[in-house]
Amino acid sequence: QVQLVESGGGLVQPGGSLRLSCVGSGFALDYFAIGWFRQAPGKEREGVSCISSSDGRTSYADSVKGRFTASRDNAKNTVYLQMNSLKPEDTAVYYCAIALKRLQCPAYGMDYWGKGTLVTVSS
Repeated sequence: QVQLVESGGGLVQPGGSLRLSCVGSGFALDYFAIGWFRQAPGKEREGVSCISSSDGRTSYADSVKGRFTASRDNAKNTVYLQMNSLKPEDTAVYYCAIALKRLQCPAYGMDYWGKGTLVTVSS
């Protein structure tokens, strides 16, 4: 069965760094677009990053460009989100999700979702 399990969330101070991991099982990452999303209380889910299934090109939300880096390790069937220079507004539950043979990562159109991991940025 397809499963996605996120980890690495926690409490960090502003300006700090955190690395999230998402381990997949029951599928091969090569055939899926891989997205990281986040949702804060009272707000809509928003896309953070997307790795295309076609050429592996990665895109980022304007709010995280230059601070976050998404990557994948096919051998480990794992995707990562390195978050640097964290801000209080980055506080949210972060989810990884995959979509079969897609070029983009629509916030409400992904095929499989993880359960999420909470990131809290506060001093």
